[in-house]
Amino acid sequence: MKQKYTKTSNPLLKLESNTNAHNLNYICPMILTDTHSHLYDSKFIDDQKEVIQRAFEEDVNRIFLPNVDTNTVLGMLDVVKQYPENCFAMMGLHPCHVKENYREELKELKSHLDTNSFCAVGEIGMDLYWDKTFLEEQKAAFRTQIHWAKEKKLPIAIHCRDAFNEIFEILEEERSEDLRGIFHCFTGTLAQAKRAINLNLYLGVGGVVTFKKAGLDKVIQQISLKHLVLETDSPYLAPSPNRGKRNESSYLIHIAQKIADLHQISVAEVAKITTENSKTIFGF
Repeated sequence: MKQKYTKTSNPLLKLESNTNAHNLNYICPMILTDTHSHLYDSKFIDDQKEVIQRAFEEDVNRIFLPNVDTNTVLGMLDVVKQYPENCFAMMGLHPCHVKENYREELKELKSHLDTNSFCAVGEIGMDLYWDKTFLEEQKAAFRTQIHWAKEKKLPIAIHCRDAFNEIFEILEEERSEDLRGIFHCFTGTLAQAKRAINLNLYLGVGGVVTFKKAGLDKVIQQISLKHLVLETDSPYLAPSPNRGKRNESSYLIHIAQKIADLHQISVAEVAKITTENSKTIFGF
């Protein structure tokens, strides 16, 4: 039964049924989880509080913040300090920030990981889209941070761009019962999706699933919701109808609606399943 999301005056979900058998409107609580959002980014410097409030108003009450490098740690932790019941920090070195000094960056980030509480190791992985100069360094940094996750028994949040083969090679070598996490911003094929799932990874589905020509919708339509989580990757990759604008966590509702349409279920059910998946991954 396909049901459309309608915003109500309170933080609950209103579902309108179009079927003859269920011709009544009803209301049920909903909690959406954004598993990947850079709310501490400088693009939010002027209206961060308003952005976060809008997320709450759209029932996005759980927001997970991936780190980028040593320069983003304090801003990220400040958001968590302001919203300890809603925002949760990860620790990691983004592959695009793996340069000549990556060992020094990793050393400082590891000290944060050892002395503070984090929900995951991320955002880590490989990115060969812009530059392959630091290919070997990216591989080494990725592997090192996987070891951190195993040591701390934490999930990982994987960034992958033009690097599926390299990512899968390392994941296969490091495969163990302790290794789990999210394949952030998944945009691969059905075969790659199944391979990631087989490695104990959930697929992070973001704004790309709403893009008409991306083709990701056809892949996600064939994947059970038990393997999916939602994300915005804000301020990047805003979903339609906001494509091209600054993304924010409140836009997660558009991604949830798209997945609901693809699987012919309600947005409330998408929220329920994907939030439960996030709890399985992060442990809360």
